[in-house]
Amino acid sequence: EAKIRNARTLLRRDCRDAQPPEQALAELKRHAERARHAAGMAELLGIEGNAAAIYFAHFATMLKQDPAGAAFDFARRSRRPPADPVNALLSFVDTLLVRTFTITLSAVGLDPYRGFYHQPRYGRPALALDLMEPFRPLIAESSVIQAINNGEVHMEDFVRAASSVALRPDGRKRFIAT
Repeated sequence: EAKIRNARTLLRRDCRDAQPPEQALAELKRHAERARHAAGMAELLGIEGNAAAIYFAHFATMLKQDPAGAAFDFARRSRRPPADPVNALLSFVDTLLVRTFTITLSAVGLDPYRGFYHQPRYGRPALALDLMEPFRPLIAESSVIQAINNGEVHMEDFVRAASSVALRPDGRKRFIAT
């Protein structure tokens, strides 16, 4: 529920269109309410997936468009591997956030690999992934939007290999410094 509400807040706050996507905002609000009352894990996963599809369908409206056409294009969320620079940045910040939660959980004596929403799997910090979900929109994704809109990352900061895109070391350093 918190992740969906925070995604809705980010979309409402950072949409660069003249009118924010009212229908999408209403649907996200409805999905957040449904998440609160989900009967089980399968229903919750479906609600979260539908909300993410709505949110990422409008994600590009939060990115500044360059009149010269050199804008960061975003069509859909792709993870393994990231298909474009925006997805590469989103995956990178997710990695930083899960690392932070994994270290913090270990430091306070909790097992970061024993989760609830994310099922335990070898080498996967399920609890860290669980706890980071509500923070993804407002911390991770908003930092990507800010870095792109403020011109802190550039298209030349990325390298393409086959069908994937990765952030070059200099781009990573500049992104982290922002």
